[in-house]
Parts: sequence; structure tokens; C-alpha cells
Amino acid sequence: MKRALPICAPNPSHNSKPWPKNLSWLLSYVDHQNDCVKLGPLKPLGEQLSYISSNVAGVLDRINRSYFLPAIQRPFVWQPDQIVALFDSLLKGYPISSFLLWEIKPERRTDWEIYKFIENFRFGDTHNELAEPDGRDVVLVLDGQQRLTSLLIGLRGSFTVRAKYARRTNPDAWSRQRLYMNLLKDPTIESGDDNDREDLGVTYGLRFFEEEPKNNTDQLWMKVGNILDCTSDNAFDNLKDTLIDSLPDTATKGQQRIAEKNLDRLYRTVWKDEVISYYTEKDQSYDRVLDIFIRANDGGTKLSKSDLLLSMITSKWDGISARQEIFDFVDFINSGLEGKNDLDKDFVMKSCLVLSDLDQRYKVSNFTNANLKLIERNWKGIKTSLEATLRLVNRFGIDRENLTSANALLPIAYYLHRTESGSLDGSTPFESSNAMRIHRWLIGSLLNGVFGGSSDQTIGTSRTIIQESLANGRDFPYRPLVDGLARRGRLVSFDDNNVDGVLDTNYGQRGCFMALSLIYDTNNWGSVKHHMDHIIPRSLADRKALMARNLPEALIKNILESVNRLGNLQLLLGRENLEKSNIPFAQWIQTRDSDFLERHLIPNEPALWEVEALPNFVKAREQLIRRRLRRLSLDPYVQENLAQGMGKVDYALGK
Repeated sequence: MKRALPICAPNPSHNSKPWPKNLSWLLSYVDHQNDCVKLGPLKPLGEQLSYISSNVAGVLDRINRSYFLPAIQRPFVWQPDQIVALFDSLLKGYPISSFLLWEIKPERRTDWEIYKFIENFRFGDTHNELAEPDGRDVVLVLDGQQRLTSLLIGLRGSFTVRAKYARRTNPDAWSRQRLYMNLLKDPTIESGDDNDREDLGVTYGLRFFEEEPKNNTDQLWMKVGNILDCTSDNAFDNLKDTLIDSLPDTATKGQQRIAEKNLDRLYRTVWKDEVISYYTEKDQSYDRVLDIFIRANDGGTKLSKSDLLLSMITSKWDGISARQEIFDFVDFINSGLEGKNDLDKDFVMKSCLVLSDLDQRYKVSNFTNANLKLIERNWKGIKTSLEATLRLVNRFGIDRENLTSANALLPIAYYLHRTESGSLDGSTPFESSNAMRIHRWLIGSLLNGVFGGSSDQTIGTSRTIIQESLANGRDFPYRPLVDGLARRGRLVSFDDNNVDGVLDTNYGQRGCFMALSLIYDTNNWGSVKHHMDHIIPRSLADRKALMARNLPEALIKNILESVNRLGNLQLLLGRENLEKSNIPFAQWIQTRDSDFLERHLIPNEPALWEVEALPNFVKAREQLIRRRLRRLSLDPYVQENLAQGMGKVDYALGK
């Protein structure tokens, strides 16, 4: 069993002997990823570090008064159990590793955006409130945000959680909770009533509650934050007397001693013991501080590259909060459009490089001062192009449910950015033909995994092809992209080598909707809700229903293997799908128009529409789909002209 937050390296505030004077390394960040402390490798910094110790109450008093967070810090991510484990560790006298601070000189305060620590945290909220530096001593916390925020929440704030499986929009689903301590819980004894807490090594009676819990013979609850009122020994004695007097007459002397001991321990932990050890960096060089920050966080919970880069951009852009701007834009493209997306800051930051014609590799060295200035000038156009890209692909029916690679959007965004074409939502020949080209190219890229793995070179190649093609016209270069990427072993089109992979797609798989959309000439799948429908109803191909027909076991097995294959699926309007329900296809098709079979590439052979013939139906329909996919390697505009010359039906069927 793990002890609560075990420590694997020394802390200067708890050593019996002073550290060596020539000590030139820094304890790296505490990793609570697995609900226990694991210290990462020690990183040399090349100069002596001088640590100072303080008690919890003193540090807490400085939070949001002089202690703030830089833009470099990511949001608070700890869970209530981790906060409880931190307090349990402190009460047991375990060290919680050191903290790293950065003191900002008064004349440099306005150079940096600073943010407040969250005191009342609502689960799922990720944005800290911006703070004004005027008239303040500003000290930024580079390492220790999660721990300090946890102390603030536990002693002075609250943690609002959502009930499991409840909707975020339901106000009754949320519970604002505060940290309480059961003073009658003996921390030397494991109670055995909570396996999760035992696994964390938590033995003090610490829990979050929405309302103050009721006391009984085994429980005397106190809100942990009440200890902050004990600004003197006399105030603490008064609190202790009040609590001890509230014990029931049945309380034993042993219980009274446990309660007094727990109270004493909490008081000493918060007010007396200097358990917080920190080093304050005073050099004003941003590059040095960024380097210290990266080193200090190397062993702990990893920050995304965008967390580091956002702080650089914030410091370089004039008159605008890049951090807030990008946070807000990510929220907008994910939740503010008709389709719901799941993109992150890293995607937006990489887009800034690609659309600004910079080195597309997403690394810190590409965000030089000159490049940041260029991105700042391009930012408005970058936002416009990314929004247009998401609106376009959402119309294709591609969103967070089936977008398998966000990098596949970058060539489209670059094309729209260079041509200033908007989201191609009009009905002009240019808009409709290029929307079709982009749809075919994107679906082929996603289904064939063109942008899987390390795709920097694929992105760069695509951008170069688009640049060269736009020198001769404004159309999306479908054919040049297909050919150019194929020379790099990235196949967008469909041939005998990869078409079987598409046909093997089954109902419920992430790429199923995209594969089905290739069957049809339209690409406007996102504006009206469409469902994936089983042509031969799944209810008719249920094992019990098939056995009731006295079919051979071998045939039943083949039917069950065929019912969810792509060949038995079609896209219908949601309303149509509900109307169709479990009606046999031979009966339902009588209510459709004469072109329905041709539009959906369904064999016009009624004998195949019976459930007993499902394996042969799927085989026949997959042949029609196979022919269509092979023809998709043509430029969609050329394909459309060919179809008009041959007759669309004959062309679609490959005649």
C-alpha cells in the first residue's frame, strides 16, 4: 500500500543538517499524477539557490495579494482526493517539496500578464481571472500552483463538483463543497471503510462536504478553514475548548485526547511549522526564467507546449492578451459553431506557423521574436481562415465524433487563407466545385491515415503543392495533392491496395460516416442531421429472429457478420430513418422515388433484399461501392463532367 504522498528526495525545511553551500541543483516538480509525490531528476542550474521557509498561513495570506500566476502556468487540474492527500501529508509532517517563485521588479510589472489563484473552483472551468499589477508587489509562482491552489481551496475556498453522468447545464447537478476534518478519527489507525482513501494512504479524517456533516459518537466534524481564525494561541485555546465541550457525554477520555491531538496538529501545521520552502528568482531575464520553469517542471505533470509558448506570445504581443485571445478562440471553434469540435491550443498554435508560411514544425525555436510579430499581424486572418475551415468541414458532417486527425485540416485552412475564399458555402461554380474537391480529398486523407504519425513533412509538402498550384489558378489542387503525396507514400485516392480497408468499415466505427459519405455526390451532410441506417434492418437479422426462420447455422453466422458492414449501410435523414424503423426494405422502398436505388448504390435486384440473402446483397453492393471509390481518384470536377457525358447512373455503376 502506498503511503500518502511519499517523498523520494530531501526538502530543505525538513533536513536535520543544512544543505552544502555549493549546492547547485534544483528539486524538480512534484508529480501528483498518480496521487503520490514522485520527484523527477535533479536539474543543475549552475548557481547556488537560497531557500526560505514559511508557515502555511503566512503563504496563504500572500496569495492573490502579492503571489500570482504567470501566463506560462496551465489551469488547475487537481481532484478533491488529491487535495485531501496533500493535507494528510502535511498533517503527518511529510515534506511536500519546494516551491519556485519569481519576483518582478516594480518597473517591469506591466510587462507581464498576471492571473489570480482560484479560490472557489468549479470542476471543468479552466480559466484563471486576470489580475491588475498596479500598486502591488508581484511575485509569480513558477512551480507549485497545484499545491498552493489546493491549500487555498482547502482552507479558504470551495470545490464545486458535478454529479456523475449529470448534464453540465443542469444547475441541480452541481455541489459546492468545503473541506472538513473529523477530529475523532485516529490517524494511526486505518479505518477500512474507504478502499480508495486507503490506497492513497490517507488516514486523517478529511472529506469534502456540501453541508456541515452531523456529529455522532464517532465523528466530530470541523471545517478545516476555521483554523485560520486562530491568529493567536489564546484564540486557538478558545476554539479547542468550544469543540471539546461539544463532545457528547458518552465520549471517552481516549476520544477527547484524539480530538485534542488532531486539533493541535492542524494548528501547528497551519500556523507554527514552516512547512513551505521556496526559492525566489530575482533575475528579470525572461529566457532564464523560462528555462528554470521548464527544468523545474520536467519531472512532474507535463505542460503542453502551448502552455509555454502562450506565455512567450503574451509577452511579445502589444495591446492584446494572446493567452485569453487563443483560449477564447479555441472555445469558439469548439462550441460556438453549428458543429461541435474538439480542437486544442496546440492546433491553433501550429496553424499560426503554417498559415504564416513559417517552418511548420511545432517547436519553441520557431517562435522567434520576428515570427511572433508576423503571427501577430496575421492573427485576424488566421482566425478567419480557421473558422471558415471548421464551418466547411462541419458541413461535410465531420466534427469531434469522427475527425481522426486535426492536422488534415491545415492544408485546407492554408488554401482558404491564401485564396480568401471563405467557407465555400455559396452556389457559384467556383464554390461548389472546390467544396467537392476539398471534401473528397479530406475524406480520402482521413480514411487512409495520410496525416497519421509524424506529419510535419506531409503538411510541408501539401503547403508547397498548394503554393505552386495557386500560381496558375485559384482551384483547390486535388490532383496535384493526390499525386504529390503519393510520391511520399501517402495515398489519398483509392485503389486495389486500400479500398478493401474502407469496405471493411463496420457500423459504430469512427470513420463509418465518412466512408458512407463518399457514396453520394453531395457533401452537405452537416446542415441537416443524417443517420446511418441499416438497409436490411438489424432487428430482422437478430439471431433469435433468424433461428425462428429455421435457417442453417452457417447462413446465420454469415448474416450476422454482414449486417453491420458498410455494404448494408446508407445515410438517411433522421426523420426518414425513424420512419423506416424495422420495416422490411422490399416494403419500404415502395414509398421512395424512382432514383433512390441509384443514389444509394443499392442493387436493383429484389431477390437480394430479403434477410436470407443479406451476405449476397452486401457483396453485390460492395462491388458498386468499389467501382465508385476507384473513380474518386479523378479530380471531382473532371469526374462530374464525365458523369454528365456518360449519364450519371451508368457512370456511378461503372458501366
